[in-house]
Amino acid sequence: MFVSSVNRLLGAVLVFTLLGCVPATQTGTSYSRGEARTVQQVQIGKVIEVTEITIEGTKSGAGGLVGGAVGGIAGGSTGSGAGGEIAAVLAGAVGAVVGAKLEEAATRANGREYTIRLDKGDVISVVQAFDPKAAPIVAGDEVKLLSQGGTYRVTRLNTAGAP
Repeated sequence: MFVSSVNRLLGAVLVFTLLGCVPATQTGTSYSRGEARTVQQVQIGKVIEVTEITIEGTKSGAGGLVGGAVGGIAGGSTGSGAGGEIAAVLAGAVGAVVGAKLEEAATRANGREYTIRLDKGDVISVVQAFDPKAAPIVAGDEVKLLSQGGTYRVTRLNTAGAP
């Protein structure tokens, strides 16, 4: 009974630790606190191609660390002596691999690669996470490319009411 409770508690710790690894949203409509109220450079262009992509998840090591600890503790509770120690090591190794895979999967995101011909003629490509709440950007759309430092984002150009 005690071992089962400890395993549940450690599993909950693993889940919350992995959730802490989830990166901030990387869509065209999300901003970090540091980006608010700062000047951005704006370029206008037309989307010539949109490709669906996957943005890989984080591999910070936190998932493996927590998974290894959970596995080691769970494995160590299976017996005593050399057998219990071997079980703890094996369960810890398996837990580390599973934890690392869970971290990467939990932080993976669907995204889009936008190929854009800027008004000045240059062709560029920008990758960002897909925002299902925003109107989709498709080939032929006029867009604005916002840049600030090394951060770029693509948003649809709102031409409603333009002359």
